[in-house]
Amino acid sequence: MKINELIDSRSDLTDGGAGKSAVVLMTRIRLARNLAQQPFPGWAKEAQKREIRDQCMQAVAALPQMKRGLAIPVETLDELQKQILVERHLISRELCHSKSGSGIVISKDQSVVVMVNEEDHLRIQVLRAGFQFKKVWNTINTLDSDLEEHMDYAFSPKLGYLSACPTNLGTGIRASAMMHLPALVITGQMEKVVRAVNQLGMAVRGLFGEGSDASGSIFQISNQTTLGESEEEIIKHLHGVLTTIVDQELNARDRLGENEPNKLHDKIGRAFGILQNGHLLNSGEAMNLLSLIRLGIDLGVMPETERAVVDRLFIECQPAHIQHAAKGSFDPNQRDVLRAARLRSEFAKVPAPDFSNSDR
Repeated sequence: MKINELIDSRSDLTDGGAGKSAVVLMTRIRLARNLAQQPFPGWAKEAQKREIRDQCMQAVAALPQMKRGLAIPVETLDELQKQILVERHLISRELCHSKSGSGIVISKDQSVVVMVNEEDHLRIQVLRAGFQFKKVWNTINTLDSDLEEHMDYAFSPKLGYLSACPTNLGTGIRASAMMHLPALVITGQMEKVVRAVNQLGMAVRGLFGEGSDASGSIFQISNQTTLGESEEEIIKHLHGVLTTIVDQELNARDRLGENEPNKLHDKIGRAFGILQNGHLLNSGEAMNLLSLIRLGIDLGVMPETERAVVDRLFIECQPAHIQHAAKGSFDPNQRDVLRAARLRSEFAKVPAPDFSNSDR
C-alpha cells in the first residue's frame, strides 16, 4: 500500500459512526517499547537511528496483522501527508517534526499503527471507534507479544519496560477514550469534571492531545500512571472513570431536555441552518456545529443514519483533509470557503431536525 492509497481509503474511524456510541467516539491503547542495548531515540546518532528504524519497521511489517499495510520512513512524507495522519490520530505531532531516522507502519484498515523512533523506539497503537477497551486490549496485547518474540525489549525486573520518559516506565501503557461531552460543556460542568478526573490520576486533553483545544466538545481522557499496576488494572480503573463520565453526560442531557428544551433545540436548529447555508467556516466552528448535530442524533431529533456522516466529517473537515480533497495549496481563508461548501453539499441531503421526535 502507498501513502496516497491509504489517505484515500476510509477507516473504522472515518466511516464507522463510532460504533453508534452516544458519548465515546474512539478507544485507543498505546504501548511504549524500546530495544535492549540501544540508546533512546533522543540520544542516538543518525546512523544508529536509521539502523533501529530499519530493524523495527521490518519486524513490524512482517506481522500478519500488518499484511498489505503501509511501511514508510517519515522523511519521505510531505507536510500535508503528515498532517493528514495527525488529523486521523494515526501519528503524533512530535513524529511530524522528525527530520530523519523515524518511520511508520500502519495496517490496511488503519486500526493499528506503530511509530518508530518517536520518543521511544516503538510506540504501538491500536484504535477503534466506540467504547471497546476489551477488544482493543486483546488486539494490542497479541501484537505486542508477537513482536516481542522477534525483538529484545529493554526490560527491568524492578521497573518493568524501560522508556525514554520516566512517566512511561512499568507497563508503558496509555489507554484513552475520545469522548463527546456537549451537555457537560453547555451546562458549565466540564471544569468540575476535569478537576475530579485529574484527582483520580487521569489526564484530560483536547481533540489532538496535549496542548490542543476541545473543539466540538471532544475530550481525550487517559491514564497517567503506568508503574505499579498491571495493564488490566489500569484499563479497569480508566473504564470505571469513563463509565461515570458517560452517565454524567447523559444525565446533563436529560436535565437540559427537561429544564431548557428551547435552548437545546435552538442550538441544534441554528447549527443545522449554518451547515446548510454557511459560506465561511473555520475548522473550530465547523467542529462545534457538527457536535450539535451529533447531539441532535443522540436525542432522536435527527436520523440515526447521519451519525456515520458526522463522525467522518469531524475528521474530513480538518485543514489538511480539506486541502487534500481540493487538490491544491490554499490559505486559511480559502480553506474556510472550501469547508463551508463541502458542508453545504453534505447537509443539502440531510432532513431538518424534527423536535417532536426528541426522546429525552
